[in-house]
Formats: sequence, structure tokens, C-alpha cells
Amino acid sequence: MTGDETHLPGEEAMPADLNAAASDAEQAAPTLEQQLDAAQAKAAENYDLFLRAKADMDNAAKRAIADSSNARKFAVENFANELLSVKDSLEAALAHKEPTVETLHSGVELTLKQLNAAFEKFKVVEMNPLGEKFDPHKHQAIAAIEADAPANSVVSVLQKGYLLHERVLRPAMVTVAKPKAGPAAPSA
Repeated sequence: MTGDETHLPGEEAMPADLNAAASDAEQAAPTLEQQLDAAQAKAAENYDLFLRAKADMDNAAKRAIADSSNARKFAVENFANELLSVKDSLEAALAHKEPTVETLHSGVELTLKQLNAAFEKFKVVEMNPLGEKFDPHKHQAIAAIEADAPANSVVSVLQKGYLLHERVLRPAMVTVAKPKAGPAAPSA
């Protein structure tokens, strides 16, 4: 120790190089104000990123709603285009001033072929369940009649049913067989 250094009682003298190192550390370490400024800048940056992400999500949701609406609105566009030729054929048949039965019949057959082609293209399948077992998911029973056919089988089709991609579009209206009543017991 040198004579000109003064120390408080209980305090040891610090070597000069340690004193210099402590001074450098104080200058290198950011002050609380600097730390606060850095944290506020980072918070502002993260808030900006959050707002951009939120805006992107809002825009994506709006696009999804618009796309869904358009999909519902125009879902039948291709099917409707196929039906236009059917309508054209019907109008052409009605445009003849004096059609014969033969020309009307052939025109109706052609129109039916066009309609069946449109149905086939869009997976609209006809159900004609004559002779099949009654299925309440695909058939609508209008009546039950006594018949020689097995019970709960379709004995007549009043109106064909249709499936769209294997989902019932319209159930077939049918008459169902019920067992014949046995001979009446004699009354006493």
C-alpha cells in the first residue's frame, strides 16, 4: 500500500487494475434508461408485427367468407350450362308451327338423352327400386298393399327417386307389399 491512499476502517485497498476494470464494466453495461429504451423499441416492433399478422388473418377470413359465398352462389353453374341445351331443344320443338307426332316424339327423345347426359356428367343417378326391399332412407312409402311379393318389398314405383353423388336428392315414391290376410275365421 502506498501512503497517500486512504481507506475506511474494514475496507481493503483495491489494486489499481481491478479499480480500472470495475470502471470499464460500469461504462460497458447499459444504463437502466438504455435498457428501457431498447425494451420499448422491441415492444413497438413486436406490436407492429402483431398488427400486421392480425390484419393478415382478418383479410384471410374475409377472403374465405367471400370464396364460400361465391362457391354456394355459383355451385350449379356447370350444371346449369348443361341444362341450357335441354332448354334449347324444348324451345326448338315448340317453334315448329305444325309438328307431327313423330317429330315431337323424336324431339322429346333427343331432349331426354341430353338431360340424361347432363345428369350422368354431374352424378345424378336415377333410382327405380321396383322389386327391391323397402329402404326408408331412399324410398317414401305412399301405401302398403296386399301382394304376392315378399313383405316390405317395393311392388310399384309412383315416382322415381334420384341420388346426387350417392346422397338422396329425392326419395322414390313407392307402394310396398304387405302380407295377404289369412282366411277369415268362421264366426260362432
